[in-house]
Amino acid sequence: MANFTPVSALIGGALIGLAASIYILVIGRVAGVSGVVGGLLRPKAGDAPVQLAFVVGLVAAPLLLRLGGGPAPALAIDASLPLIVAGGAIVGFGTRLGGGCTSGHGVCGISRLSTRSLVATALFMAAGAAVVFVMRHLIGG
Repeated sequence: MANFTPVSALIGGALIGLAASIYILVIGRVAGVSGVVGGLLRPKAGDAPVQLAFVVGLVAAPLLLRLGGGPAPALAIDASLPLIVAGGAIVGFGTRLGGGCTSGHGVCGISRLSTRSLVATALFMAAGAAVVFVMRHLIGG
């Protein structure tokens, strides 16, 4: 339980909820990362500046935290490049199949009591648990 940090997790969750609320109230759109990034790949008139600012904010926030003297965990990826690429492709396929990603369904959809998002989030969680089980207990590693 060395990584149990309830205070920072609560603050982070509250900030994510606040940001998602502001995004939907001001922009009128769900703050799903796959939808925002997908929108940048197929831009519609007027949407690109807001979507670009959203993505820049995702990248800039941890950098600003580090510049301000905040903690930045070491990045360690214990997988091969082909496995990372395959995982990314599977996640991309899953977000298309599920009509959104964990941020869109899990944060925004559940808070709106969307049945579709409740089902999608339950399936995301079950698939994640199954993959961890297979990778750690059946394949090894």
